[in-house]
Amino acid sequence: MTTLQANLEDQADSVMPKVIAILSSLLQRVADSNDFSRRLQPQKISVFHGLTRPTISLQSYLERIFKYANCSPSCFVVSYVYLDRFAQKQPSLPINSFNVHRLLITSVLVSAKFMDDIYYNNAFYAKVGGISTAEMNLLEVDFLFGLGFQLNVTPTTFQTYCSFLQKEMFLQSPLHLPEPPLNMARPLKHHCCFTEDESAHQKQLAV
Repeated sequence: MTTLQANLEDQADSVMPKVIAILSSLLQRVADSNDFSRRLQPQKISVFHGLTRPTISLQSYLERIFKYANCSPSCFVVSYVYLDRFAQKQPSLPINSFNVHRLLITSVLVSAKFMDDIYYNNAFYAKVGGISTAEMNLLEVDFLFGLGFQLNVTPTTFQTYCSFLQKEMFLQSPLHLPEPPLNMARPLKHHCCFTEDESAHQKQLAV
């Protein structure tokens, strides 16, 4: 583990809510932009594409993943790196509101397997994400091929994305109050068993 990752783990309780808010905001921005482009130019349909837009917001979805997946905070930064790589390598499959939820749960799953020594299996992530295990398996394979199996993230790349997230936190904070160092990105290119009752979630999570 790098010093940067260790610092992020130490600050997880205070930093992660902000990271989740920023990541969901960035992804929503990209999805909205590509939704607009979709009206002007047809976009390719993939296994990540849902028939309808999920009713659960991206922030609520990401908060749910963070709550139940128990993966390391660094996984969320790495998943953002993966999503950016995917968008660049697959320009015909831009991130939009019909596929962003599936791409998000898949990127976190893949990053957890790559980054963490202990992680939940695909069946668990499928339940968290509101999809079937079979679909989760399919999405994982398609995502890996979409990345060209390029999963390694260097400390320099990790720092770059953390610095970008830190900048976004500063820009979105009230009155631009200084934020503590994130010690944790380029924006995504536009072409680019639970203890609570699950019944309320499953209706929203039909992604």
